[in-house]
Amino acid sequence: MPLVRVECSKRAAGVAALASILVSGCAYAPSISVLGAYFPDWLFCIVAGVALTVILYLVLSRLKASNLLWPSALVVPATVTLLSLAVWLVLFQH
Repeated sequence: MPLVRVECSKRAAGVAALASILVSGCAYAPSISVLGAYFPDWLFCIVAGVALTVILYLVLSRLKASNLLWPSALVVPATVTLLSLAVWLVLFQH
């Protein structure tokens, strides 16, 4: 019987150690105060990513190179994600 308890306690200790490592990145929530209300940083990054994607699309359309965005159902969300993450890296280095 004691062997079962030892195994359970080792397993529980392993799970607790793994959980503490995984949640260590959740120390604080980065946010920006806008008129007294706090908004998360990622919200601004997504808005900037969408705006930059629209600007990129308009520039490519004007240059007659919009065929580079051919499977738009895949390219547009990927571009929004790429630009949102780029804005996050440039503006919000904590």
